[in-house]
Amino acid sequence: MSQSQSPLILSVSGCRGIVGDSLTPETIVRFAATLAAHIRDERGTDRPTIVVGRDGRRGGLVLKRLAVNTLVACGCRVIDVGVATTPTMGVMVDHHKADGGLTITASHNPGEWNGMKALTAECSAPLPDEAGRLIDRFHSQSPTYAPVSRFGERMADDTAAHVHVARVLSAIGAIGSIEAIKNRKYRVVLDSLNASGSTGGRLLLEALGCELIHLNADDSGVFPHGAEPTRDNLAGLCSAITEHGAAVGFAQDPDADRLAMIDDLGRYIGEEYTLALGVDAVLAGVGGANQTVAANLSTSRMIDDVAARHGARVLRTPVGEANLVQAMRAEGCVVGGEGNGGVIWPTVVPIRDSLSAMALTLLLLTVRDASLSSIVDAMPAYAIEKRKMSIRDGLAAKAITAVRAGWSDAACDEQDGLRVDFETETGAAWLHVRPSNTEPILRLIAEAPRAEEANAILDRAAAMIGD
Repeated sequence: MSQSQSPLILSVSGCRGIVGDSLTPETIVRFAATLAAHIRDERGTDRPTIVVGRDGRRGGLVLKRLAVNTLVACGCRVIDVGVATTPTMGVMVDHHKADGGLTITASHNPGEWNGMKALTAECSAPLPDEAGRLIDRFHSQSPTYAPVSRFGERMADDTAAHVHVARVLSAIGAIGSIEAIKNRKYRVVLDSLNASGSTGGRLLLEALGCELIHLNADDSGVFPHGAEPTRDNLAGLCSAITEHGAAVGFAQDPDADRLAMIDDLGRYIGEEYTLALGVDAVLAGVGGANQTVAANLSTSRMIDDVAARHGARVLRTPVGEANLVQAMRAEGCVVGGEGNGGVIWPTVVPIRDSLSAMALTLLLLTVRDASLSSIVDAMPAYAIEKRKMSIRDGLAAKAITAVRAGWSDAACDEQDGLRVDFETETGAAWLHVRPSNTEPILRLIAEAPRAEEANAILDRAAAMIGD
């Protein structure tokens, strides 16, 4: 393996690095060959079928070709779906009854990054134990290839976005009226970042009768602004809402598994609302009484308020999509997700999905017969504040001990670091302290009814932890 100045990140989220530095052609080939061997052993087949796609970012086509040719050289049958979102890849693994999938993507990382996400035959990221086995194999075993007589084959399928949209429409039709949405003729602004969500986003919104103003919808793979759908990166989308008098603005990240929203007043309402609104729509459609929904420990308690209103309960899990999906399957959750704009609707695909989130939001606006701004303003308000500390040996344990002692009367959850839930003078609050899975940092996250309260909680925790 070549030396690099930047780290190659290997985690339950796959493999990620800077192209030409930590992510080289050798890395792509090694990871693809490792995945082929892993799937072959896990599935017990000599010729696994693997779906391959990419998130559309610049340079991804070269990396995808390397991965496809490697998989063929390992004896795999490859179904190449071209540019596709990460949730679309999950849909297509199911559609083709494949043994797994490989997405060329670096999710929301900047444009110089790229990487690879593996998908299992269950259409989701590998669960933590399986991801660990894949990473161990990447580090410890040299790639092996098939003799020429046993090479696999590549087949192209350009229907992926259509298949995904059809599945979302079917799911929406089962819990609400598509015609009612279409009759509203919503004016929607969509920012697809010139990446993988462009085609599916357009097809879905047109199928729902929307008047679409589509920003950054070409296939250049060049990001016009920061890749993460945050407030600072979406000033142009906010302006477009007021300019066009739109009902809602949607912003996808490069692999379109996350969605941020702008309301009809041009306000960035935050990614936490994406999950709360999606859960509200699903529970209203299926009947929430005695249902279970899921969210990780760092997600806003807005989901608790929404679930309680429908008579549902919330299951909290460690951070990480694989952990969330594992718990959702075990508990039969009807919907779940993360506060980063990621809605997981298992009826469509067990992966965070911006298309599902868009459709559910439009359904909720229709059912409620209300604007997005009025729905948001009626929800209990919370403020989440986040900080980082450079980690060192023993800091995580020290932090957890200090927080537990400092909030000795709070309810504690130790699934992932430590989360403490408690009451302030103005309402419910919580603090989550955990070491990051992907960076050498300790994360401190607090939520309270007001931002100043959340920051005060973080100040208190930082003082307790010390240097």
